[in-house]
Amino acid sequence: MTAPVEGQIQAGKLDVLKWGAVLALVAAAIVGFYYFGEQKIWIRIAGLLVVAGVSVLIALRTAHGQAVFAFARDARTEVRKVVWPSPQETRQTTLIIAAFVVVMSLILWGIDAILVRLIGWITGQGA
Repeated sequence: MTAPVEGQIQAGKLDVLKWGAVLALVAAAIVGFYYFGEQKIWIRIAGLLVVAGVSVLIALRTAHGQAVFAFARDARTEVRKVVWPSPQETRQTTLIIAAFVVVMSLILWGIDAILVRLIGWITGQGA
């Protein structure tokens, strides 16, 4: 028997049944959406959303679902720690980047023009 690797998710046998239920619900929702095609679209969409919500709730009760939920919670915590730039800093940075792009495009255009003329002179074909 091997020991679990750190960070590896240990899924139980019940998780397999839960994922099977999720897949069955999603398949039933899709089939039902088209089977009840004569119904109004908002009724079919509401049914689809209800079944999708139930499927998500079941999926969150699995080991992988818990890991995804924990990851999302941790990501949200980290996003709150980010120091966002002020609008003035954002405008200044955008203008600097735009100016740099213009300057670099002019430099590359100049190098290209020189190389085209050089190749044309070497091959004897004027460009």
